[in-house]
Amino acid sequence: MFTLPLPAGLLLASLCVVFAAGIVRGFAGFGFSALCVAALSLFMPPAQVVPPVFALEVLASLSLLRGALRHADWRWLSRLVLGNALCIPLGVALLAYVDETVLRLLIGALMLLAATLLRSGWRLALQPTRGMRLTTGLVSGLVNGVAAIGGIAVAVMLSTTALPPAAMRATMILMFLFTDLYALAWAAALPGEGGQELLDGSTLQLALWLAPAMLVGIWFGQRSFVGVSPDLFRRHVLNLLVLIAALSVLRALWALLG
Repeated sequence: MFTLPLPAGLLLASLCVVFAAGIVRGFAGFGFSALCVAALSLFMPPAQVVPPVFALEVLASLSLLRGALRHADWRWLSRLVLGNALCIPLGVALLAYVDETVLRLLIGALMLLAATLLRSGWRLALQPTRGMRLTTGLVSGLVNGVAAIGGIAVAVMLSTTALPPAAMRATMILMFLFTDLYALAWAAALPGEGGQELLDGSTLQLALWLAPAMLVGIWFGQRSFVGVSPDLFRRHVLNLLVLIAALSVLRALWALLG
């Protein structure tokens, strides 16, 4: 029997959110998960939102893979992947000892401050050394494990470098392919609340319903990226970082206030 994965009104709203987040992902190479989780968690439990969003992120990365392989900065990518692999489990474990909402609020506020400073014209005088790349990966992994917004930490650091827009975007795309597959593996292995599986048939069903809207959005975002100047790309990325960090803070405040 034909059934919708969500009530019709909620499904339509979810399709709109995923389409808009897909445009952002196609243009900037990041931001899809943070935007989707921040918006959809207002209407659904995070445990119902996060697994299908991770599945969609994998599909998004695969759809952008060919160009990303050609333009990625592999020195950055290798350290980002290593740092995330080491620290995502630590971030998840940290939630067992520190109040989740307070921690998410603190991280979101720090990311918002950093993005706002960079958008105002403030510059970091950091050199992209091997140690700095690894540190960025470690911080990203920790933030990913705690709040699923580790891409913001990476984007903040990459926006301070001289990486061309194509290289920055491609590096983010490939990093997300790894982190999302890694997160899906953990979701498949770990039980959710009440012992229910986090990754099950309903997860895949919802992801399949939302996938076309995301892919169309990615197509529009890719077309917008072609020919963009480095300065304009950096401004758009920093505007996006401010928006995502602000949404993360508001989401944490919403949860804190009940």
